[in-house]
Amino acid sequence: MRPTSEFWRDKRVLLTGHTGFKGSWLALWLERMGARVTGLALAPQTQPSLFEAAQVASGLSSHLCDVRDAAAVARMVAAAAPEIVLHLAAQPLVRASYAAPLDTMATNIMGTAHLLEALRAVATVRVAVMVTTDKVYQNLEQIYPYREGDALGGHDPYSASKAASELVIASYRAAFLAGRGVAVASARAGNVIGGGDWSQDRLLPDAIRAWSSGQTLVLRSPQATRPWQHVLEPLAGYLCLAERLWDRPELAAAFNFGPEPHEAAAVEHVIRLAARAFGGGSVDIHEGAQGPHETGRLALETAKARHVLGVIPHWGLDTAVERSVRWYRRFVDGEDARALCAADIDAFEAHA
Repeated sequence: MRPTSEFWRDKRVLLTGHTGFKGSWLALWLERMGARVTGLALAPQTQPSLFEAAQVASGLSSHLCDVRDAAAVARMVAAAAPEIVLHLAAQPLVRASYAAPLDTMATNIMGTAHLLEALRAVATVRVAVMVTTDKVYQNLEQIYPYREGDALGGHDPYSASKAASELVIASYRAAFLAGRGVAVASARAGNVIGGGDWSQDRLLPDAIRAWSSGQTLVLRSPQATRPWQHVLEPLAGYLCLAERLWDRPELAAAFNFGPEPHEAAAVEHVIRLAARAFGGGSVDIHEGAQGPHETGRLALETAKARHVLGVIPHWGLDTAVERSVRWYRRFVDGEDARALCAADIDAFEAHA
């Protein structure tokens, strides 16, 4: 299953976090399918940013708003009168959460609560997909992939904040929104890669920055294993989930999105693929280097998304890394970011 333009054409969509990496890609995809999108987010947090480079604002009604401001969120939601809400606004970085735990908690927990509370006052909304993370699970460093019914937890403030937001989502669904016919689901996605991410302390952006300037990439945890996927994979999942919930609100629950569990890969393997696609790049492995705790192993069971939604991965890791690195190389060579994104979406849709 893939997103369908026929469904999204003229749908009123509220997209939070539209200035971020994933939000920018999702905004571009919604625009090409004809959705009428209102974006709500902070200003772009990186320089450069995909939002600015791809001129994302030209295809939607873009508004700066902090989800920690409940009154502002309520005003924006009321004005947008959305039919579908896609909530991506977040503080998305594990290491940043150690530096600013309270800001992380306020954004990820209370920001989610503010949005859900605002939805209670809007009669138009029918579906809300609330994006959390694969890191919401109580991680036991086990070899088995985590399923949607497994215990929530979180060692670092980011993971804990997202696990807590899952409880907020479930509470608002059960206590307030399901009874009004509003389908509220949470989406837990694995680590994403793709062109246009310039965040700090993310593997591929760090590699591109280092190699583009002739420097050596330092790997902190080369054997850390994650469910890596191209950014378009989970975005397709979010869109397909919203489409299915439109007619079947009883499916509203948590869904994992990621590669097949056995395709979770170590950091060192991913970076070797990236160096090959880049045409060379030096790597310095500092295994056991000092730093805050980060999970060693994480894999997701995605059978529920496959069987209930018909969502399956389309690009393997080799393709995801190759297309991501190609995007960066072409952007540096002067190609248009918006056109590069469109080409990747075209290729993904053709494969799907």
